[in-house]
Amino acid sequence: MTTRIEIVGFVVSPEHAYEGRPGDGPREVRTETPDAIAIRAGHGVVGDRYAGQAAHREAAVTVLAVEALEAVADELGVPRFDPAAARRTIVTRGLEVEALRGREFAIDSGDGPVLLGGGRPAAPCAWMDVVLAPGAHAALRGRAGVRCAALGSGTLRVGPATVAVGDDVVLDPSRAGVPHRRRPAAASSGPRTSDLPDGAGV
Repeated sequence: MTTRIEIVGFVVSPEHAYEGRPGDGPREVRTETPDAIAIRAGHGVVGDRYAGQAAHREAAVTVLAVEALEAVADELGVPRFDPAAARRTIVTRGLEVEALRGREFAIDSGDGPVLLGGGRPAAPCAWMDVVLAPGAHAALRGRAGVRCAALGSGTLRVGPATVAVGDDVVLDPSRAGVPHRRRPAAASSGPRTSDLPDGAGV
């Protein structure tokens, strides 16, 4: 299945800005929001802090729906956030990002498809209450993006793009900003419980 989307922006930084105690504020680090990024298979985004790091091989690229940030801002009654503040690699519009967990998918913005492997949620951290707005940390749970492995190489650009994913996955753009909760698994005995997202913070 192929879905038309928009790539809203990219964030590339050679260093971590959100380290230490959130109350101390973010570190002053070089952060770029380029019009295009180069992705290398098994490596990540060229020039980014997660690229080439063995510990982040399965999570070198993060994808976030801008609708999630917009929904959280509206719910909290604050102005819309700068998408770059979330420090996710790729920010999209029109893509149900959370449905890509555990799925291989390809993004093509005109230079050929770039294959990514959707993995665990990019769970929000306490920094979101500082750099976005009080309450953003909790409000972003279930919709803070997906960590992905770079399975293919290529270039992605800001602007119109397509996402191709298996035919068994139906992507619903109207759910791009809706928190994702996995459906409870049926059990032979005992109560059914929800499986909430987990994972490391930003």
